Amino acid sequence: MNIFKPIWIVLGVIALILIIGGSSVIGSYNALITENEAIDGKWSQVENNLQRRADLIPNLVETVKGFASQEKEIFESIAQARSKLIGAKGVNETANANNELSGALSRLLAISEAYPTLKSDANFRQLQDELAGTENRVARARQEYNDAVQVYNTRMKRFPTNMIAGIFRFELREYFEAEEGSKAVPKVQF
Repeated sequence: MNIFKPIWIVLGVIALILIIGGSSVIGSYNALITENEAIDGKWSQVENNLQRRADLIPNLVETVKGFASQEKEIFESIAQARSKLIGAKGVNETANANNELSGALSRLLAISEAYPTLKSDANFRQLQDELAGTENRVARARQEYNDAVQVYNTRMKRFPTNMIAGIFRFELREYFEAEEGSKAVPKVQF
Protein backbone atom coordinates (compact mmCIF):
# COMPACT_ATOMS: atom_id res chain seq x y z
CA MET A 1 0.00 0.00 0.00
CA ASN A 2 2.85 2.38 0.64
CA ILE A 3 3.97 2.00 -2.99
CA PHE A 4 0.62 3.28 -4.28
CA LYS A 5 0.59 6.40 -2.12
CA PRO A 6 3.33 8.25 -4.12
CA ILE A 7 1.64 7.22 -7.38
CA TRP A 8 -1.64 8.78 -6.22
CA ILE A 9 0.17 11.95 -5.26
CA VAL A 10 1.88 12.13 -8.66
CA LEU A 11 -1.41 11.42 -10.47
CA GLY A 12 -3.14 14.05 -8.32
CA VAL A 13 -0.50 16.65 -9.18
CA ILE A 14 -0.75 15.81 -12.90
CA ALA A 15 -4.55 16.06 -12.75
CA LEU A 16 -4.30 19.41 -10.97
CA ILE A 17 -1.88 20.73 -13.63
CA LEU A 18 -4.21 19.57 -16.40
CA ILE A 19 -7.23 21.18 -14.75
CA ILE A 20 -5.47 24.49 -14.15
CA GLY A 21 -3.85 24.45 -17.60
CA GLY A 22 -7.10 23.41 -19.27
CA SER A 23 -9.06 26.21 -17.63
CA SER A 24 -6.37 28.66 -18.73
CA VAL A 25 -6.68 27.47 -22.33
CA ILE A 26 -10.46 27.63 -22.18
CA GLY A 27 -10.41 31.06 -20.54
CA SER A 28 -7.97 32.44 -23.10
CA TYR A 29 -9.93 30.96 -25.99
CA ASN A 30 -13.22 32.38 -24.69
CA ALA A 31 -11.65 35.80 -24.12
CA LEU A 32 -10.37 35.85 -27.71
CA ILE A 33 -13.80 34.89 -29.03
CA THR A 34 -15.49 37.57 -26.92
CA GLU A 35 -13.05 40.30 -27.97
CA ASN A 36 -13.18 39.25 -31.62
CA GLU A 37 -16.98 39.53 -31.56
CA ALA A 38 -16.72 42.93 -29.85
CA ILE A 39 -14.49 44.12 -32.69
CA ASP A 40 -17.01 42.90 -35.26
CA GLY A 41 -19.76 44.77 -33.41
CA LYS A 42 -17.71 47.97 -33.26
CA TRP A 43 -16.87 47.64 -36.97
CA SER A 44 -20.58 47.32 -37.70
CA GLN A 45 -21.14 50.65 -35.93
CA VAL A 46 -18.41 52.26 -38.04
CA GLU A 47 -20.11 50.95 -41.19
CA ASN A 48 -23.55 52.12 -39.99
CA ASN A 49 -22.26 55.63 -39.42
CA LEU A 50 -20.42 55.70 -42.74
CA GLN A 51 -23.64 54.58 -44.44
CA ARG A 52 -25.59 57.36 -42.70
CA ARG A 53 -22.99 59.80 -43.93
CA ALA A 54 -23.19 58.40 -47.47
CA ASP A 55 -26.99 58.73 -47.36
CA LEU A 56 -26.82 62.40 -46.32
CA ILE A 57 -24.41 63.38 -49.07
CA PRO A 58 -26.80 63.24 -52.07
CA ASN A 59 -29.19 65.64 -50.31
CA LEU A 60 -26.35 68.01 -49.49
CA VAL A 61 -25.03 67.84 -53.05
CA GLU A 62 -28.47 68.54 -54.54
CA THR A 63 -28.89 71.56 -52.29
CA VAL A 64 -25.50 72.95 -53.28
CA LYS A 65 -26.11 72.17 -56.97
CA GLY A 66 -29.02 74.55 -57.00
CA PHE A 67 -26.71 77.39 -56.00
CA ALA A 68 -23.43 76.37 -57.59
CA SER A 69 -24.17 74.48 -60.77
CA GLN A 70 -20.78 75.35 -62.30
CA GLU A 71 -18.93 73.29 -59.67
CA LYS A 72 -19.46 70.07 -61.65
CA GLU A 73 -15.99 68.61 -60.93
CA ILE A 74 -16.58 68.62 -57.18
CA PHE A 75 -19.97 66.95 -57.55
CA GLU A 76 -18.44 64.21 -59.69
CA SER A 77 -15.58 63.62 -57.24
CA ILE A 78 -18.09 63.31 -54.38
CA ALA A 79 -20.19 60.83 -56.34
CA GLN A 80 -17.11 58.72 -57.16
CA ALA A 81 -15.81 58.83 -53.59
CA ARG A 82 -19.23 57.92 -52.21
CA SER A 83 -19.46 54.93 -54.56
CA LYS A 84 -16.02 53.75 -53.44
CA LEU A 85 -17.06 54.01 -49.79
CA ILE A 86 -20.28 52.09 -50.29
CA GLY A 87 -18.46 49.34 -52.20
CA ALA A 88 -15.42 49.16 -49.90
CA LYS A 89 -14.40 45.79 -48.50
CA GLY A 90 -12.28 45.51 -45.38
CA VAL A 91 -10.81 48.03 -43.01
CA ASN A 92 -8.04 49.46 -45.23
CA GLU A 93 -10.21 49.89 -48.32
CA THR A 94 -12.94 51.51 -46.22
CA ALA A 95 -10.44 53.84 -44.55
CA ASN A 96 -9.02 54.94 -47.91
CA ALA A 97 -12.48 55.50 -49.40
CA ASN A 98 -13.53 57.40 -46.27
CA ASN A 99 -10.50 59.69 -46.52
CA GLU A 100 -11.20 60.36 -50.20
CA LEU A 101 -14.81 61.20 -49.44
CA SER A 102 -13.79 63.48 -46.57
CA GLY A 103 -11.55 65.45 -48.91
CA ALA A 104 -14.30 65.80 -51.50
CA LEU A 105 -16.80 66.88 -48.83
CA SER A 106 -14.45 69.51 -47.45
CA ARG A 107 -14.20 71.01 -50.96
CA LEU A 108 -18.00 70.94 -51.24
CA LEU A 109 -18.45 72.68 -47.90
CA ALA A 110 -15.83 75.26 -48.86
CA ILE A 111 -18.02 76.21 -51.84
CA SER A 112 -20.59 77.56 -49.41
CA GLU A 113 -18.18 80.37 -48.56
CA ALA A 114 -18.42 81.62 -52.15
CA TYR A 115 -22.23 81.57 -52.12
CA PRO A 116 -23.67 83.64 -49.25
CA THR A 117 -27.25 82.75 -50.20
CA LEU A 118 -26.35 79.07 -49.92
CA LYS A 119 -24.93 79.60 -46.43
CA SER A 120 -28.21 81.19 -45.36
CA ASP A 121 -30.39 78.41 -46.88
CA ALA A 122 -32.16 76.54 -44.05
CA ASN A 123 -32.02 73.19 -45.83
CA PHE A 124 -28.28 73.55 -46.42
CA ARG A 125 -27.65 74.50 -42.79
CA GLN A 126 -29.71 71.56 -41.55
CA LEU A 127 -27.88 69.12 -43.82
CA GLN A 128 -24.53 70.61 -42.85
CA ASP A 129 -25.41 70.19 -39.15
CA GLU A 130 -26.53 66.59 -39.70
CA LEU A 131 -23.32 65.86 -41.58
CA ALA A 132 -21.23 67.39 -38.78
CA GLY A 133 -23.09 65.24 -36.23
CA THR A 134 -22.54 62.19 -38.38
CA GLU A 135 -18.83 63.00 -38.70
CA ASN A 136 -18.67 63.03 -34.89
CA ARG A 137 -20.44 59.66 -34.75
CA VAL A 138 -18.01 58.23 -37.31
CA ALA A 139 -15.05 59.51 -35.29
CA ARG A 140 -16.43 58.03 -32.07
CA ALA A 141 -17.23 54.69 -33.72
CA ARG A 142 -13.74 54.55 -35.25
CA GLN A 143 -12.20 55.24 -31.83
CA GLU A 144 -14.28 52.53 -30.16
CA TYR A 145 -13.38 50.08 -32.92
CA ASN A 146 -9.67 50.88 -32.63
CA ASP A 147 -9.86 50.56 -28.82
CA ALA A 148 -11.41 47.08 -29.18
CA VAL A 149 -8.72 46.11 -31.71
CA GLN A 150 -6.02 47.30 -29.32
CA VAL A 151 -7.37 45.18 -26.44
CA TYR A 152 -7.68 42.13 -28.69
CA ASN A 153 -4.29 42.52 -30.40
CA THR A 154 -2.59 43.06 -27.03
CA ARG A 155 -4.12 39.85 -25.69
CA MET A 156 -3.09 38.02 -28.87
CA LYS A 157 0.55 39.03 -28.37
CA ARG A 158 0.75 38.07 -24.69
CA PHE A 159 2.05 34.77 -23.43
CA PRO A 160 0.47 32.17 -23.18
CA THR A 161 -2.50 33.46 -25.16
CA ASN A 162 -0.28 33.90 -28.22
CA MET A 163 0.27 30.13 -28.26
CA ILE A 164 -3.44 29.42 -27.86
CA ALA A 165 -4.26 31.96 -30.58
CA GLY A 166 -1.80 30.24 -32.89
CA ILE A 167 -3.31 26.81 -32.22
CA PHE A 168 -6.83 28.05 -32.94
CA ARG A 169 -5.69 30.27 -35.85
CA PHE A 170 -6.80 33.62 -34.47
CA GLU A 171 -5.28 36.55 -36.35
CA LEU A 172 -4.42 40.12 -35.42
CA ARG A 173 -7.03 42.68 -36.51
CA GLU A 174 -6.42 45.85 -38.53
CA TYR A 175 -6.81 49.34 -37.13
CA PHE A 176 -8.94 51.90 -38.95
CA GLU A 177 -6.21 54.42 -39.67
CA ALA A 178 -6.07 57.67 -41.56
CA GLU A 179 -4.10 57.46 -44.76
CA GLU A 180 -0.83 59.28 -45.39
CA GLY A 181 -1.33 62.99 -45.92
CA SER A 182 -4.83 63.09 -44.44
CA LYS A 183 -3.71 65.74 -41.96
CA ALA A 184 -2.99 68.18 -44.78
CA VAL A 185 -5.62 70.82 -45.42
CA PRO A 186 -7.22 70.24 -48.83
CA LYS A 187 -6.71 72.93 -51.44
CA VAL A 188 -9.89 74.50 -52.75
CA GLN A 189 -9.82 76.62 -55.87
CA PHE A 190 -12.73 78.40 -57.51
